[in-house]
Amino acid sequence: MMASFGHGTRRHPRSRGRTWSRAGTDRATLGLIGVICAVAGFFVLGIVLGPAAMVCGWLAMGRAWSGSRPTAAVVALVLGAIDTLLAIIWLSGAATPGMGMF
Repeated sequence: MMASFGHGTRRHPRSRGRTWSRAGTDRATLGLIGVICAVAGFFVLGIVLGPAAMVCGWLAMGRAWSGSRPTAAVVALVLGAIDTLLAIIWLSGAATPGMGMF
């Protein structure tokens, strides 16, 4: 019953632990991490880094397709999808790592 002694909850409905910015640097950092994972996935461990880039991009977009989308998040999502697709094709045996070279 602390609300009756001047500690009302109407002015500040959030608890103290949830006062961070929802659209700030956290999403930008996730987008940047996703882009780094996607680019690195083209060279090593594409089957792991591709889905990681897609997850980071999706979370950086705010888990929604509507609204404003940060560029890094969209790039991470698209490159992660391409990376994952290429890794699946390579693992299935339809292509070899140096296809067409020799």
